[in-house]
Amino acid sequence: MRRILEYSFVLLGMLAGVSAFSQETKKDAQTAAAEAAKALADTPEPVVVPPKPVYWTNNFTTTLNFAQMNLTSWAAGGNNNYTLTSINRGNANWAKGKKYWNNHLELDYGFIYSQDKPIVQKNADRLLFTSTWGYKVTEKLNYTANFVYNSQLASGWNYPTPSVEAGEEPTPKQWKDARILRSGFASPAYVTLGLGIAWVPNKWLTVNFAPLTGSTTVVGIEKLRKNYGMTRKNKFEDLETYPDAKDDKGIYFVTGKYYRPATFAFGTQLITNVKFKINNNFDVNSNLILFSNYLKNPQNIRVNWDNTIQWRLNKYFSLTLVTNLIYDDNVLIIEEDFPNGHKTIQLKETMQFGFTYSFTNKK
Repeated sequence: MRRILEYSFVLLGMLAGVSAFSQETKKDAQTAAAEAAKALADTPEPVVVPPKPVYWTNNFTTTLNFAQMNLTSWAAGGNNNYTLTSINRGNANWAKGKKYWNNHLELDYGFIYSQDKPIVQKNADRLLFTSTWGYKVTEKLNYTANFVYNSQLASGWNYPTPSVEAGEEPTPKQWKDARILRSGFASPAYVTLGLGIAWVPNKWLTVNFAPLTGSTTVVGIEKLRKNYGMTRKNKFEDLETYPDAKDDKGIYFVTGKYYRPATFAFGTQLITNVKFKINNNFDVNSNLILFSNYLKNPQNIRVNWDNTIQWRLNKYFSLTLVTNLIYDDNVLIIEEDFPNGHKTIQLKETMQFGFTYSFTNKK
């Protein structure tokens, strides 16, 4: 009996110890949990930084075309020639809310060297910059202010065949001496600023109508001013005292100083732009600009129509077709049959194959 009581006291002691240890462990666990909860509550919430808004979308495409033709004992005839042309298109567009600002640049320049005219000639030259600020009124209508600058980078010439003795071929110097200047940097240059409204029914068509448009034509080279419709200065208005005169090339070199370097017109302008992709490799861009001068002969509309079709054969090579059509009632085109100049449609077309690369920054 005594031994049973001893075992009972030992067992009760062990149970008491276990109970005390369990309560102490539970207390420690509760304390740790409370401290962890307090630490978690005191931890600052992570700050989520929203992505910085991107308002600009930029892209630039450059195309370099080279062509060469060499003939040896070719019965059908022809001339060896080499051409090098660069076609560049860039866009920088900004948009925020209902406001937007679109900018477009075109730079084309090229040379040709032909055996029959052993001099380097310019065969492409274009500088066009357009900038449009707009404010969306409805889903398809926007208020707009449109700026256009259109000119060329370097002098352009006509190359009539020089007069030489029978049996002789003109030298490069004779070709250069016989050439006739037809244009130059800012000669002419067309600058317009129009206020109006744009209709944008979809992604590929934009029609901008600006009934309040100012247009300035600048001709910096004196001898070309009459050919591009510049008006006479007041002190030289007497034609008998200050008659028009030409040199032997048909250029008004004497009367250039009689004419103003710029003329201003105020009228209405309509710009239609069509730009779409048939697929990822085929782009079409057509831009038509019509301008009517309220101040003089409003029925004689100035026309500039440019088209660019590009077919990307792969990532780096493409086939490009570019056409430019101009009609300006103030421009006199001097040709062999029209020594005093005449008004007619000007048309240029180029089709080239070459290297193409695009730099793009998208939202």
